[in-house]
Amino acid sequence: MNRKPRIILSGGGTGGHIYPAIAIANEIGKRYPGASILFVGAKDRMEMQKVPQEGYKIEGLWISGIQRKLTLSNLLFPVKLISSLWKSRGIIQNFKPDVVIGTGGFASGPLLRMANAKNIPTVIQEQNSFPGITNKWLAKGANKICVAYGDMQRFFPEEKIIKTGNPVRQDIVDTSEKRVQAIEKYNLNSGKKTILIIGGSLGARRINQLIKKELEFFADKGVQLIWQCGRLYFSEYEEYDGNGVQVHQFLDTMDLAYAAADVIISRAGASSVSELCIVAKPTLFIPSPNVAEDHQTKNAKAVVDQKGAFMLKEDELDDDFQHTIMELLESKETQEQLSVQMKKLALPNATSDIVNEIEELL
Repeated sequence: MNRKPRIILSGGGTGGHIYPAIAIANEIGKRYPGASILFVGAKDRMEMQKVPQEGYKIEGLWISGIQRKLTLSNLLFPVKLISSLWKSRGIIQNFKPDVVIGTGGFASGPLLRMANAKNIPTVIQEQNSFPGITNKWLAKGANKICVAYGDMQRFFPEEKIIKTGNPVRQDIVDTSEKRVQAIEKYNLNSGKKTILIIGGSLGARRINQLIKKELEFFADKGVQLIWQCGRLYFSEYEEYDGNGVQVHQFLDTMDLAYAAADVIISRAGASSVSELCIVAKPTLFIPSPNVAEDHQTKNAKAVVDQKGAFMLKEDELDDDFQHTIMELLESKETQEQLSVQMKKLALPNATSDIVNEIEELL
């Protein structure tokens, strides 16, 4: 066994593709302290900041997704693709990886294609219950496809699929023991119910509008809020901080935020759904309708169909939000049923299982 494997990871555009890649890299580094690890991302996307912050080197490709309408970016797509394939070829020739791993996002497309052309083993990790364009395109050449949901043979060759789950932060695996610490950290009243609201790192406009509209309702019911409104919306909502409402741009101790919550309101990005299944608190998903192929609704539905969570679409919020949230807060029976069913969907060893699959190719 090569104790100093050379690994390239590629994925990005959103946190949902970047964080799984970082989790996989960390696990490889733990098992093989001598490993050489390189990331490849899209030049102007968030991975160019996030990956170096985690201590890894990253190379950027000039690539972006295909927009649904005719734009200059779309007209440039063939040029960007050729440029990225060419640069990927150079990266692979110079770095000489043993395995190349793609976690989705456009940058992984050209890189894994070039790895396939050079007969270097590739692994793709698909976070969603409905795969993106890039991973569908790469599936034929991949040696293994690690997925988080069942029934994925509709999209991928069945013999390559391994159900591992999505990599999640290890500190959330047992939040139940952190309750006291969490109440202290967030300075909460332990006699009151707490709702945690998470809309993704940038925030979710419709969820923020909803929470603002319902602040009086929450106050009447004596409920406290930990409201992560996101970077884009913080300046708009920070004035509502106080009187049992905490407005945060970003939560840097997610494990404690989960531990403090009695009920969670969340978007349904793949990583969030995987984390919430492990946390297994009563959850209301409000999927974003603005993501490719309506991924989030499909991710949430996979849990709701197993009776593990509630879901409201954005256009149902005005009519149905108050009675739905009250059932989550007040019905012991509902809380217990959701927690039990959600726990069944959890795959807490995903990162380790994915790296086991990668090791077989080394």
